[in-house]
Amino acid sequence: MYLKQLSVINFKNYAEAELIFSEGVNAFMGNNGAGKTNLLDAIHYLSLCKSYFNPIDTQQIKQGTDFFIITGAFNKDEQQENIACSVKRNQKKQFKRNKKDYQRLADHIGLLPLVMVSPYDISIIIEGSDERRKFIDNVISQTDTFYLDELITYNKVLANRNAFLKLIADTGKYDPALLEILDEQLVVSGNRIFEKRKAFMGAFTAIFNKHYQFLSDNVEQVELTYESQLLNDDFAGLLKKNMERDRALERTTAGIHKDDLQFVIHGMPMKKFGSQGQQKSFLIALKLAQYSFLTQQKGFKPLLLLDDIFDKLDDQRVTKLMQMVSDNNFGQVFITDTSTSRVEHIFKSIGVPVKLFNVREGEIDA
Repeated sequence: MYLKQLSVINFKNYAEAELIFSEGVNAFMGNNGAGKTNLLDAIHYLSLCKSYFNPIDTQQIKQGTDFFIITGAFNKDEQQENIACSVKRNQKKQFKRNKKDYQRLADHIGLLPLVMVSPYDISIIIEGSDERRKFIDNVISQTDTFYLDELITYNKVLANRNAFLKLIADTGKYDPALLEILDEQLVVSGNRIFEKRKAFMGAFTAIFNKHYQFLSDNVEQVELTYESQLLNDDFAGLLKKNMERDRALERTTAGIHKDDLQFVIHGMPMKKFGSQGQQKSFLIALKLAQYSFLTQQKGFKPLLLLDDIFDKLDDQRVTKLMQMVSDNNFGQVFITDTSTSRVEHIFKSIGVPVKLFNVREGEIDA
């Protein structure tokens, strides 16, 4: 699978642009703020129906205009897939595949799998557990058509249960029968998600370890561990055990919405004891493992988007990463960088051709 052509109108800092891509490596070159990353985000929209960086669609519309349109032509299984995304102010987002509207955006997820590596990924390490659960959910959602539906169901029931707990606190009225129904719904959905996350992490951890050891040349010991309250306790029992606490706090304190990942280097938390280079290597290994997992599950190679990844990586790690690209482990790759000479040197040294696009304040020269 690869993206043949991309068009944008009124998207972020672009009034209009059209690009034709190589099936291999494509690099967007230019100064910071020129709009390189915005092109990666447009590709991300076509794959996952949303921005990688900002959940508010209307904030992607170019200032002074009322809409944006992104279209792309993909080659997949020797067929062309034409994807279009349009957002107008005060209207529902439209998403089309081969000129047919999707009734649900969730139905598109997984058709054109994609992996993005960005400096913003540092939030996976330094921020709260929400970011790490999002990472897990993003990977599984692109391989399991029912997983996203299950997440939506769980979050709706969780919101209803939390609202009910608040109502009990506000009114003093307690309906045990209603709470029992909500608990049953939460347990059924939560157990399904837990089993899928546990199975995923069982396969994913080994892939991650392989990528990190390759990047670090086997000189650093890291651990990736899945943490869930359901690993040691029955979900229904947990809800009952925590009932008084839930009522006091007016929210559900046990469940898969508390799941987390632990990142460790040399026995210590990566968040506190990892250098910038080690943290970046850890994140890149996570994303490369995501790429390998998606490739195994889908049977073809996803798109790989690398945003400003050469910064804070030493030469050895850059060389290792580019060796992976040159060994034909990847399909189509999109890169952003500020140094044309650096990109040309890197890919010349590994004998891989690269198509360069020079970006200047929303204007593109190929």
